[in-house]
Amino acid sequence: MTITLILEQIFNGLQAGVTLFLVAAGLTLILGVMNFVFLAHGAQVMIGAYAAAAITNATGHFYIGILLAIPLTFISGYLLEYLVIRHLYRRDHMEQVLATFGLILFFNEAIRIGFGPAALFSDLPPSLSGFVEILPGVPYPAFRLWVIVVGLCCALAIGLFVSRTRTGAMLRAGAENPEMAAALGVNIKRLFRLIFAAGATFAGIAGMMLGPLTAVQPGMGEPLLILSLVVIIIGGIGSVRGAFIAAIIVGLVDTVGRVFLPSLLRLFFDQATADGAGPALASMLVYILMAVILIFRPTGLFPAKGRE
Repeated sequence: MTITLILEQIFNGLQAGVTLFLVAAGLTLILGVMNFVFLAHGAQVMIGAYAAAAITNATGHFYIGILLAIPLTFISGYLLEYLVIRHLYRRDHMEQVLATFGLILFFNEAIRIGFGPAALFSDLPPSLSGFVEILPGVPYPAFRLWVIVVGLCCALAIGLFVSRTRTGAMLRAGAENPEMAAALGVNIKRLFRLIFAAGATFAGIAGMMLGPLTAVQPGMGEPLLILSLVVIIIGGIGSVRGAFIAAIIVGLVDTVGRVFLPSLLRLFFDQATADGAGPALASMLVYILMAVILIFRPTGLFPAKGRE
């Protein structure tokens, strides 16, 4: 275990954390403000990844693919809310779960029909394909560093939007008391559509950044959805600040645990036992963390006002 390896894994955990935040930020507002259980949020990750990869392969320019894919994911979220989601707001949560689970199947099959079952791949531009020295003698992939910077910039933009703008004030009011916000003249329908489309956009950006790191394929967003729900529960439903802090914690715990837990177990057990138990325990760490936090903070670390 070297300093270089520790630093690399910390940066990998930070990269995983900011990616998780982009998915969880929209989802926590959908749950907290709209009180809507949206299981198909992972499909927005897949849509963003496919849009960016397809445009990049068609144009041969990575940055053009990203810039054109962002409005496409916003439009897809807007249309999905207008055509389907708005009709489900008055339904109970079980019907919302069943309906949005059906959307997962629909989007996955639509992608298979449109793009085929094979995964899509896109090449990185030369500016992002090399390495950057984060410290003297400690190289780190330039693209992963770019993901961290973009994710932190998006997190800052979301934070400023929620805390400093008129629309953000409406979001906070809607999260605390949606009935009172409507009585004060807030257009709840428009607010919900904006929240949903913005959440789809940030989830799509997460997919765009994951695309070059993993295969772009149907169902790629479902694992992120599960971890995002863990992030929301830890951070507090409806809290963007809680989602950010929880996402960084989950990203670091999951990444660092998977790398170092087997080595730590070898100090107490034989190698065969440690190598067998290490990966299994590492995959459970974030859920153990969630359970421990819920024991002491049932509403999460930073619940939205009105949920404490």
